[in-house]
Amino acid sequence: MSARHPSMADLSTLDARIAQTNQRLKAARLGLQIERRSDKLSLRGTLPPRPGSARLNPYQQRLSLDLPATPTGLKQAEQEAKVIAGQMIQKTFDWRHYLPITGGGRLHQMDLAEKLRAFEQHVLARAEGAGLAASVRATWEKAYAPYVRKLEAIASCRPTLSLAEAIYATVQQTPANSRSRQVCCTALSALAEFLNLELPTALKTYWGTYGSSKAQLRALPSDQQILDVYEKIPNPSWRFVYGIMATYGLRNHEVFFCDYSALQDGSQSAVIEVLDTTKTGIHQVWPFLPEWIDQFDLRQLNLPPVSTDLSHTTLQRIGQQVATQFRRYNLPFSPYDLRHAWAVRTILVGLPDTVAARMMGHSVAIHTRTYHRWITRRDQQQAVDNALSKRQ
Repeated sequence: MSARHPSMADLSTLDARIAQTNQRLKAARLGLQIERRSDKLSLRGTLPPRPGSARLNPYQQRLSLDLPATPTGLKQAEQEAKVIAGQMIQKTFDWRHYLPITGGGRLHQMDLAEKLRAFEQHVLARAEGAGLAASVRATWEKAYAPYVRKLEAIASCRPTLSLAEAIYATVQQTPANSRSRQVCCTALSALAEFLNLELPTALKTYWGTYGSSKAQLRALPSDQQILDVYEKIPNPSWRFVYGIMATYGLRNHEVFFCDYSALQDGSQSAVIEVLDTTKTGIHQVWPFLPEWIDQFDLRQLNLPPVSTDLSHTTLQRIGQQVATQFRRYNLPFSPYDLRHAWAVRTILVGLPDTVAARMMGHSVAIHTRTYHRWITRRDQQQAVDNALSKRQ
């Protein structure tokens, strides 16, 4: 049954009650009055400039409360007027609590569960506008959702905690000096910013000592080991995945989102293009080593039947299928080890870091901070031998 619209008599009675309420607000010198605009209630008074306004000083404005023009709505409006007047006195009033957000609604009217759903919509809506929906959906599910769910569970089990306290408790439940602690801090910092929640202590101070400088070094496979292991993979489609990752340094999921036309057409450069549906957007990659194209028979496109419909799966799940297949074949290293070995190989052949980083789809800072540390004594000896051979 649809809600009954108030009659003229109802509205006339309500207007009289609004006038009485405004007399109380005026007597209390709160500086705000309630207005009825059709079937909704608003406040009017001298308020700070809205976000993005060119005005610098407070001026007369209307603030929509999105409350119904009913007796119950009027009681809520009076209470809201007192809250906002107190915020004005304490200089803590923030327009962002009262402006509509993605998906509709206002933060000051939402419970925690609704705020968290609104945060998710906010993150994903921004990604769709930038054309990065699949990438950000994967990031949300992997890096944001686990900690948002943990926060919601903690707040539910410990209702006496304020939201800020629940956020700190969520962070402290992650291992200190860990990657998960850092990701948790990043996710909940973004949430606090979205909710306009000022945290007494910035979450970045809880990161600890985690960083790539502390990360455990990998024992990367040599080129000969990579060639030897290729022969042990029984399935031709997964041999192709292995070979393409080794030759082009692709991420697990990127294998399934590339333009291989130059490779298939017999182009000498054999450049492949990673499509913009991936984690870091469109970029071109050259083979290192080029002779592996023929050794791995890469000109014959032979991808396994993995679903790439991102309306039903994610980049993360696609990548996980590759890692699972490596384990199923008992390969002695992970798919990412092939990518890291590619990066070190480009360093040894003298490819500029700016070029290699662009091919890998990340920043130069990450490239140098991560991969230069993985150059082992074996790699250094090879670089010295190469340099001496050029001198001779």
